[in-house]
Amino acid sequence: MKLTKGLILGSAALFAGAGAQAADLPVKAKPIEYVKICSLYGAGFYYIPGTDTCIKLGGYMRVSLGLGTNGIIVPSDSGVAGAQNRLRNYYTSQARFDLNVDTRTATEYGVVRTFFEGVQTWNAGGYSGAGTTATNGATSYSTSIASQIAAGSIGVYYAFIQFAGFTIGKAQSQFSSPWTNYPANSFDGLPGAGGWNPVNQFAYTFDFGQGISASLSAEDQVAQSTTSIWNVSGATAAGLASGVFGANDIGGSRSPDLVAMLRVDQAWGLIQASAAAHDNHAAYYGADETSGHPNDKWGWAGQLALSIKNIPTGPGDTINLSGVYTNGASRYNFQQYMSTSFAMYGGTGLPGAYQSLGVAGVSDSVFVTGSGQELTTTYGFQGGYTHNWNPNWNSAVYGGLGAVRYNDTAKGYICGAFVATLALSSGRAGCNPNFNYGVVGLVTRWTPVKNLTFTADLSYTMLDQKFAGGSTVALPLQSGIAKPATVYELKDQNTLALLLRATRIW
Repeated sequence: MKLTKGLILGSAALFAGAGAQAADLPVKAKPIEYVKICSLYGAGFYYIPGTDTCIKLGGYMRVSLGLGTNGIIVPSDSGVAGAQNRLRNYYTSQARFDLNVDTRTATEYGVVRTFFEGVQTWNAGGYSGAGTTATNGATSYSTSIASQIAAGSIGVYYAFIQFAGFTIGKAQSQFSSPWTNYPANSFDGLPGAGGWNPVNQFAYTFDFGQGISASLSAEDQVAQSTTSIWNVSGATAAGLASGVFGANDIGGSRSPDLVAMLRVDQAWGLIQASAAAHDNHAAYYGADETSGHPNDKWGWAGQLALSIKNIPTGPGDTINLSGVYTNGASRYNFQQYMSTSFAMYGGTGLPGAYQSLGVAGVSDSVFVTGSGQELTTTYGFQGGYTHNWNPNWNSAVYGGLGAVRYNDTAKGYICGAFVATLALSSGRAGCNPNFNYGVVGLVTRWTPVKNLTFTADLSYTMLDQKFAGGSTVALPLQSGIAKPATVYELKDQNTLALLLRATRIW
């Protein structure tokens, strides 16, 4: 018994010692998964640690060089660029960093999504005109020192929440097509469609399935969706010479723009119809509120858009087309990146004229003191065709046309100012402020490696004014663009611009 008891106690001590030694050995800890892939919403999403919310980060770095323009991918159609003299830039450069943050959380009501996209941009400077100064009794030209300084800026493109069909915040207008004003191009100044610039809105989207959806939204119009409301009684010689046909007399906001959209998105392509109602709310006729004001007048815009995919010319080739008609809502044609006043100078063969000038202006409505608003009509279209030569190269052709038409009453107001203020040689009979504005272009893109693209985009812009042939105007000194006070021929104009760009997406 004593022997048995000793063996048992010895074995227990042996196992206890072995256990103690095993506990002292280092054990490899189970790895902690700090970042977990979220496969619910596609590639690039990860769970935020400790939450059930998925997040995706993205963005790009982009460097652009514009040749023949004072802006990036906009034409020389106004200001010192349109003057076509020594004040105009032969090149303008820009560097931009973009960051976007996409979060999504599954709930019993569906996915809650937030999206933010912001940019930091560095723009090259330019020597914009400052006018004339008196120096030692003589008058000489000077430029603005401040205008020579390159500058950085911070912008917010998108900032919205989506939940149960609602979109609340700064998002793409429901009026716009998916390609907005870029049917195949990088050029910003293309008329003929609702613009790209996102806008604050409260929207609801109905998803009917099978790629069919509809949206209703109330969208901020200040000053995103307004061009000008001109009181022609306040027109000045300097303003008329630059395409501003009156004092801009916009009042405060009274109603958002009301937008409706219906879309069918299938494998073959997309078709969309959209409409917008726009309230034109003017301020006062005179310097104070006792002078009275015109009544509000609602305008509207309508658009049809078509995209065709999988066309026989090659894999990934696309055709995008849109057409738009507006009455009192011109921004839905001449989108937010475009000028609303045009003054383009060129040569002339007309005896007695110093140079030629193409002048035009876009408004939502015009009036004179004591009258009601006369709404401005516009129409336009744009399109682009993109062909993929191979996975690394593609080219596209694109174009757009915007037409502005004033009714007879509005023409009478504007032409009265032209004749009385600028001594229009052809008189009211030869006066017509209507015009067409067209752009055609060719772009080629090279992607040597994934998400790195080099772009060359050549655009040709034409201003077709409707004043009688051989008409002249007597302009005052245009000191900001160094144009002398003399006689100018009214004539169609054109300009050429080239964009060179490198973009790295991540």
